[in-house]
Amino acid sequence: MVAIGDPEVVRTSGKTHHPIVAFTGRREDRVPGALFEITDAELAHADAYEVAAYVRVKAPLASGLEAWVYVDAPGKPPA
Repeated sequence: MVAIGDPEVVRTSGKTHHPIVAFTGRREDRVPGALFEITDAELAHADAYEVAAYVRVKAPLASGLEAWVYVDAPGKPPA
């Protein structure tokens, strides 16, 4: 969990702490979730909402596809 200091994000989400994905380097580690297809405008809106603790990266999915995922900025996977 990461503490959220941005009052607008706290107001929008109703939470002072949000979950965050951290890169471990272990291929067997997984994060359960769902894949959503969104527009470029929706992605830009999500980028504007996220605080500096998060960074968007492409990540491999168990299906073999890749998707944008918001992860822990300081611990992001190597490029």
